[in-house]
Amino acid sequence: MKRLLCPLLVLATTTLAAAPAAASTATRDEAVAMVKKGVAAVTAMGPEKAYAEFSTPAGKWVDRDLYLVVFRLDGTSLAHGANPKQVGVNLMDRKDIDGKEFIRERMELAKAKPSFWQDYKFLNPVSKKIEPKTMYCERQSDTVVCAGVYK
Repeated sequence: MKRLLCPLLVLATTTLAAAPAAASTATRDEAVAMVKKGVAAVTAMGPEKAYAEFSTPAGKWVDRDLYLVVFRLDGTSLAHGANPKQVGVNLMDRKDIDGKEFIRERMELAKAKPSFWQDYKFLNPVSKKIEPKTMYCERQSDTVVCAGVYK
């Protein structure tokens, strides 16, 4: 009985410990859903009001490590859920840790496709570590609305 009970306890403990960790990070489906809701909010509320809401770090548009960003196609940040200080700043030349100009690449993708996924490395606001990230984006007129997940 003890031989059977010990492995079961270890399995149960491991499973329960992993569940909160998995729930603490957003999924690709959640990123897509947030972007679609964000695009709808911009249409319904107007850009100014929507962007202000998106740029509130403790607001309803931030969920764990998932938040919205909006850029004009020239690389200027219009909304940023994790860092509102970036709003109004042109980030076109911003590079990730590998030297990838990820904003420039994002704007090129947005000009070519109505929606897309983009990979780069970025500071995770939850873990405070540079991590691989994949960003889902949808073009909306001359802007692109995005939300990403850490891999």
